[in-house]
Amino acid sequence: MPEPKFEVNPSVLSGETADIYFVRTVDILRREGINPVVTMEVFASRPGILCGMQEVKALLEAALPAQSREVWALAEGEPFQRKEVVLRITAPYLSFGAYETAYLGMLGQTSAWATAARECVEAAKGIPVVSFGARHVHPLMAGYLDYAAVVGGCTGCSSIVGAKLAGVPAAGTMPHALILVVGDTTQATLLFDRHTPPEVPRISLVDTFKDEVEESVRVAQALAGRLQAVRLDTPWERGRVTPHLVKEVRAALDLAGFNAVNIVVSGGIDVERIALFLEEKAPVDMFGVGSYVSSARPIDFTADLHMVAGKPVAKRGRLPGITPNPRLKRIM
Repeated sequence: MPEPKFEVNPSVLSGETADIYFVRTVDILRREGINPVVTMEVFASRPGILCGMQEVKALLEAALPAQSREVWALAEGEPFQRKEVVLRITAPYLSFGAYETAYLGMLGQTSAWATAARECVEAAKGIPVVSFGARHVHPLMAGYLDYAAVVGGCTGCSSIVGAKLAGVPAAGTMPHALILVVGDTTQATLLFDRHTPPEVPRISLVDTFKDEVEESVRVAQALAGRLQAVRLDTPWERGRVTPHLVKEVRAALDLAGFNAVNIVVSGGIDVERIALFLEEKAPVDMFGVGSYVSSARPIDFTADLHMVAGKPVAKRGRLPGITPNPRLKRIM
């Protein structure tokens, strides 16, 4: 994956997104002329897949003085253990003291999403997984969600901004809305085929009006060899997509001569449902995962001062001085 280009939001740099006590602390120390070089270490409350470090790096590059800074970190996408130091910052305290809220949040939210995505990818055992969760978060967070999902192992994501960050094409073809407005699945798919750039996969959504098995064959016949896949997204009101339904669709497509048409499954997909499809040997070619990733509980990251003006320090319950971690690499 190419290195993403994160732009630091002005509200983050101004300190508006910070817990106010950090801003007050910086103000007090600045008024008193106190600004020692310190070492801050960041660790997590539970294991996971690291994400958000590239954005943290962008923030620290904007904040820390170039002549007096040293930053060590684990890489984006690396697994980390509970209480393992993932980030170590050495710089004058006033240069980054107000940003503790920001860099902990950047790591905590996106690492949770990346970790949930990795769980789905591992459960799928080689079957591609695509992130469809952008609709479940605030639009300003959609790009971060999808980027994190790709860091976690998803092969693609649905939001344009997330795909740009991750350096992959945006994934997704047609919604139910197109089919409902046009009034017929086959006609909607033909219109999609007519007006969509050729590099976009021809994937038809086949659960809107008719039986999924019948609709799949009708669409495949209409596109005459151009259809690459059908997507099953049967809602929970009708029992959702089941392993048996996938097998039915596969059998019907094969009997009609469309062996090359793949089957994409979406709608309430999580680790347990992925495991069910594999256990039942359902011939799924791709999973679309949404809320399982987007609703992942944030991972609690903690920042602790361990050195102040060359002196080892620590709050009660923690050990003073640098915490060894040979996996850290210098990034700044």
